[in-house]
Amino acid sequence: MCNIDIKQVLEDKKKYLDLLLLADEQENMIDRYLERGEMFVLESEDVKAVCVVTDEGDGEFEIKNIAVEPGSQRLGYGRRMLEHILFLYKDRGTAMYVGTGDSPLTIPFYESAGFKKSYQIDNFFTEHYDAPIFESGRQLEHMIVLKKKLT
Repeated sequence: MCNIDIKQVLEDKKKYLDLLLLADEQENMIDRYLERGEMFVLESEDVKAVCVVTDEGDGEFEIKNIAVEPGSQRLGYGRRMLEHILFLYKDRGTAMYVGTGDSPLTIPFYESAGFKKSYQIDNFFTEHYDAPIFESGRQLEHMIVLKKKLT
């Protein structure tokens, strides 16, 4: 890994739409949180990862999108971004949430960073997305929401 720089994106967030769509496959769903969220990019020569975090009130934040360029996946960039976000928000609130599909690829990633399953939103992906979403060969239906205490 070369030098890594993580910086906040304050304008022209849609410039990273292709990357955002890797983690949230429908643009109108991204539009629901992109402008109200704080966006960060991780660069190592070029952009490797992106993350959007929203303030949900009462000291609670939510990672709405975290994605790594396909050619850079499984090289630690997602982990570095997640660690940076958790460090950045640790004194700003009490909890960080993330909602994801019930997938063997994503749940262990967050659990290894200290997130615990909090609750489930039944039929989230089948009711809110125009087309079925598949991960690891199976269709995502329910959103699993994980929580990590920040303080």
